[in-house]
Amino acid sequence: MRSRKIQPPFLKPGDEVAIVSPSFYIEENILIEAVAFLEKWGLRVRIGKNAAKKNGPFAGSDAERLYDLQEMTDDPDIKAVFCSRGGYGLSKIINRVDFSALNITSKWYSGFSDITVLHMWLNEVCGVMSIHGEMPLNFNNTEKTSGTFISLKNALFGDLRFHKWTGNIYKPANVTGELTGGNLSLLYSLSGTQAEPLTKGKILFVEEGGEYFYHIDRMLTSLKLSGKLEGLAALVIGGMNRIEEVKIPWGKNVEETILGIVSEYNYPILFNFPAGHIADNRAFYIGKQAKIEVKGHTATLRFV
Repeated sequence: MRSRKIQPPFLKPGDEVAIVSPSFYIEENILIEAVAFLEKWGLRVRIGKNAAKKNGPFAGSDAERLYDLQEMTDDPDIKAVFCSRGGYGLSKIINRVDFSALNITSKWYSGFSDITVLHMWLNEVCGVMSIHGEMPLNFNNTEKTSGTFISLKNALFGDLRFHKWTGNIYKPANVTGELTGGNLSLLYSLSGTQAEPLTKGKILFVEEGGEYFYHIDRMLTSLKLSGKLEGLAALVIGGMNRIEEVKIPWGKNVEETILGIVSEYNYPILFNFPAGHIADNRAFYIGKQAKIEVKGHTATLRFV
């Protein structure tokens, strides 16, 4: 792992980008709509040859999904790789991807949810920054905010400077650190692997969707036991959507659950960051230095 991450070149009109499907399958018509969406940004778009295949819940076999990701990684003409959707599947192929081409020509990879596996591998194993942002599955989803897509374009073209939001803030302070993290379930699943996030001194972002309350507690408690919640610059909580009860009520909301786990630490804990499995899913850089500035219930995450 490099202490300072490589920042890929920002996009410019006319650049060629790719869409691949390393996880669950996606309908071909949605991929075609996503191509038109990106072409409006002045980009040329190539779809992986297996991107619309289906093998059970996956976008083709492990070998087919790996082929597309490897092809677009190796091709120096591809300046960014969009993962079409999340679900599950990247963990099954990530250790077989040869990322050595990024030592010569780095590029942006973009996605979230299951794509957290790719973000952590790029960051911790390859030392390359990436973009946590909306995926082609939702490029034409009218429920998504305009900020979702404006921030993604700005991140890719080098125009993303900061995000400002309002939410509950505990132990407020202005801090600086490298931004890391992603989907809580996937961060939890990477414990003990090459790609487990190194969190000390960093701003850790977590989000989740479609989990049980006690699962949130269990995963965060596991991260705590492994030392991942100690010595952070800050903990930033994004969308915590569709968190459900089981037969025996949990008795606490998500915020109370998280605070109960990290209460002994002195770093700022900031809720309601606009990213994750929510309508306002704003893009940001994983692996880039950032500052958090707090004023009342308003926080700003500023990239430096």
